[in-house]
Amino acid sequence: MIEAIRNAFRIPDLRKKIIFTLGVIALYRVGAHVPVPGVDPEAVTSLVQGQSALGLLNLFAGGALENFAVFSLGIMPYITATIIMQLLQAVIPAIERWSKEGEAGQRKITQTARYMTLGIAFMESIGLLTVFQSELAAAGIVFSFATKAVIVISLIAGTAAIMWMGELITQRGIGNGMSLLIFASIVARFPQTIFSAFQSQEWYYSLGLLVVSLLVIPAVVFMERGQRRIPVQYAKRVVGRRVYGGMGTYIPLKVNGANVIPIIFASSILMFPTTIATFFPDVGWLKSIAEGLASGWLHILFYAGLIVFFTYFYTALVFNPVETADNLRKNGGFIPGVRPGRATSQYIENVLNRITLPGALFLAAIAVLPQVLFMGTGNPLVQAFGGTSILIMVGVALETMRQLESQLQMRHYDGFFK
Repeated sequence: MIEAIRNAFRIPDLRKKIIFTLGVIALYRVGAHVPVPGVDPEAVTSLVQGQSALGLLNLFAGGALENFAVFSLGIMPYITATIIMQLLQAVIPAIERWSKEGEAGQRKITQTARYMTLGIAFMESIGLLTVFQSELAAAGIVFSFATKAVIVISLIAGTAAIMWMGELITQRGIGNGMSLLIFASIVARFPQTIFSAFQSQEWYYSLGLLVVSLLVIPAVVFMERGQRRIPVQYAKRVVGRRVYGGMGTYIPLKVNGANVIPIIFASSILMFPTTIATFFPDVGWLKSIAEGLASGWLHILFYAGLIVFFTYFYTALVFNPVETADNLRKNGGFIPGVRPGRATSQYIENVLNRITLPGALFLAAIAVLPQVLFMGTGNPLVQAFGGTSILIMVGVALETMRQLESQLQMRHYDGFFK
């Protein structure tokens, strides 16, 4: 691995991409410590650290939320907009046509997602400001209308800047820009969290949790790279004097095809009642529902159930067995022992449903178990080294290494995976 990194820095073009990526990430981390105008960061810090929901958002924002920085919303509005656009492709025919128009259609989808990101950032900034205003009012801190307007504009501008940085990394750097920014946000919290956890009297709990988290990483890598390969055979075709086909290949179906998307979906739905309750603090039944879904065993049960549901939902959305079977038939391919057409699509769908179940249960377990441990211990390391964080970090690291691997192999170097 060390030799592969040395080879990457020996190639001028690849070295520039790596340095550019690291430079943009460094700029992103600077923005996480620049507070918005008119806010006392110390009062916000104590508020964020006292609420688990805000603590999770603070983790994904890389500590920007507790500073009430211009990057407090993080990259989540853009990710949410991107996921919504993927869902709309199955609902709105016009967006589905865009997805099949190649580069021109992809530009339309990207542009629509950008505008949607700004709209989501506007709503989230108002919701965040409402939460902080209601909590800080008890301490005598009240924002004027001008201050509120400046805060909302600053948060929206910060989201637009993060979106621009992520797209720059994707275009001119190495890896997926949005994923790398989330990766940097999570990793940036590790040193402070580890130090504070070991400062407590029950430091041996922290050591045990750290060891368990490190042992979970191989399991995550195993599930991320796990796949079921369906064999495919192509019939021979004679075109002129040449013979085409006659070779065997396979269809790779990932065990965890949805990656971390179901966890994001489930978290967003469970946080929705809490967000609505902040706008209507006098409605008792709405507040009770929000509190029940925000923490406790009811939250854990709903969280696990939603993750399993959205794993199947998203996998069915991004992989179409009927289309795959139709493409195989058109190209003269078939699965040995299975008739082409409807029987092939049914076979692929059955295999996909079977391998999705262990992936869904794994996602639910890795997202829920850290919350159970946190309820029992209250250790901050559980949130920092939780299953969701590890899943995101391992997935981003593997994807970035794959891209570096392809770049090195194009230049006749050995890569990371041998």
